[in-house]
Amino acid sequence: MQTDWASENLQVIRTLMERSAVYRRALAPVMGLVGATGIAAGVLGAVLDFETSRLFAAYWGAVALVCLAEALLLIRRQAVKALEPFWSPPTRRIAQAVAPAFVVGLVIGIVFFFLNIPEQEIVLPLVLVWIGVYGLAMHAAGFFMPRGVRIFGWGYVIVGLAAFFYLIIAADNLAVFPIPNPNVVMGVLFGGGHAAYGLYLYFTEKREKVA
Repeated sequence: MQTDWASENLQVIRTLMERSAVYRRALAPVMGLVGATGIAAGVLGAVLDFETSRLFAAYWGAVALVCLAEALLLIRRQAVKALEPFWSPPTRRIAQAVAPAFVVGLVIGIVFFFLNIPEQEIVLPLVLVWIGVYGLAMHAAGFFMPRGVRIFGWGYVIVGLAAFFYLIIAADNLAVFPIPNPNVVMGVLFGGGHAAYGLYLYFTEKREKVA
């Protein structure tokens, strides 16, 4: 039994190492599309200017589902094109790695939905929790993907913590440290972060091909 488990793990690791460059190329369009969706959602959310945490949580929950569907469809398309199974052992490992952090983000979002807080500023802690747990999810997935994904995840964790300390400072001096619109924060950090990483992957991959 343990021999089979060890053999399966070795096969998964070997497959991940062989497909590292392929995964890197596949990430560029996924990150670009998710980034564009996040930026557009941030702009639309700022225009709509939700007044309660319920509307905010519902809106960004829907955006998250759209982004997840986009990513899965792109990845499935790439798998079909490469004549590979979509729900392969490496894919299952990645899904298992990101699941705990995603569940935390989902549960906290549901809590804010039912609290229905009227003050928009109170929604910002939810944004920072989402950014932090998403960074943890990407860092966990990075152990089965190119190293840049772990760095990408660390970036979200660090930015989320920095923004949290900014909120603590701003709470005592709102005149000097204004509280930004949470939709703008989501658009910049979530959408902009993915778009920037997608551009980085695209151009560095181009340079590698030329070399």
